[in-house]
Amino acid sequence: MNITTFDDLIRAARMQPEPQRLLFVFAGAALPADASAAQRREFEAGEGGELTPLMCVDKSADELAGFDALAAEAAQAGPPWAIVFSAALSGRGGVAPTSVDAEAPLQRMVDAIKAGRLDGLLPFDRRGDAVRFG
Repeated sequence: MNITTFDDLIRAARMQPEPQRLLFVFAGAALPADASAAQRREFEAGEGGELTPLMCVDKSADELAGFDALAAEAAQAGPPWAIVFSAALSGRGGVAPTSVDAEAPLQRMVDAIKAGRLDGLLPFDRRGDAVRFG
């Protein structure tokens, strides 16, 4: 399945043979203090900048009503964000992973984002559309 929207992610998670727990790290974008003029122009055009993890949450696929509900929850829980990174944690033997099971993978996601290692993470913008980094 080609995932182009957040709702595609939810559908894909629900189609898996094992129950899934979806992991989310919301990140803000900021301009580095030593940014060049070209970097400033790109940032003002909505591109570039540094990503900073702001908050995390994990949900079972069944707990997610859709992107709008997750975005509304994030707006109530924390600061404004620019992008949300997602990953999935698969259950075993029909048993779904718990929030406790998700703690270490979420921390690894945060560490990876801080280090700029985004492979294996599926990012979405504030509209719920998948993002590709160039």
